[in-house]
Amino acid sequence: MTNRTHDCYRWEPRSSRKRVAPAIATVLCAVCFALAGLMLLPGLFGYSRYVITSGSMTGTYDRGSIVFDKVVPVDQLVVGDVITYTPPPGAGPEGRVTHRIAWIGSDQFGRRVYRTKGDANATADPWTFTLDQPTQAKVAFHVPYVGFVFAALSIRDLRMLVIGLPALLVAIAAFGSLRREAHAAAEAGGSE
Repeated sequence: MTNRTHDCYRWEPRSSRKRVAPAIATVLCAVCFALAGLMLLPGLFGYSRYVITSGSMTGTYDRGSIVFDKVVPVDQLVVGDVITYTPPPGAGPEGRVTHRIAWIGSDQFGRRVYRTKGDANATADPWTFTLDQPTQAKVAFHVPYVGFVFAALSIRDLRMLVIGLPALLVAIAAFGSLRREAHAAAEAGGSE
């Protein structure tokens, strides 16, 4: 009769730390992929994105929402469409505004003239304007509150932390894996 030795593996339940860490990593990766998708994919399909920073469209597009605009021909715009445009210099706020078209008329030269209004504002914007380009950005859809994340990522130190922390975690995990493999190889080599 020969004596055989068998390698036996004993099943041990994973510690709660070993179960939680992969779950957290999975959630963080999913969030990163979703944010990357919101940043990159709309541009591939011809959409521009803007973060709503004021409360003038509250109820429709709350502060912190991201609106995605699709470029449409100006002659297709109608009262009720929401557009993102730059108000006339000195007439309104600096930068772009996302408001609803409240009125379309004509000036003395026969050009279309527009007046907009924020949905949360009591009155229409005090300025009128023309759209001199053949196309205009019109809101197609929005994602509520995600704009706060994009606004936060515009802060350099926070952006470096968001990029650096996952890189550090990956490096630690890779180092731990290499260490375990080296330890296992040393044990296997020592038992022969």
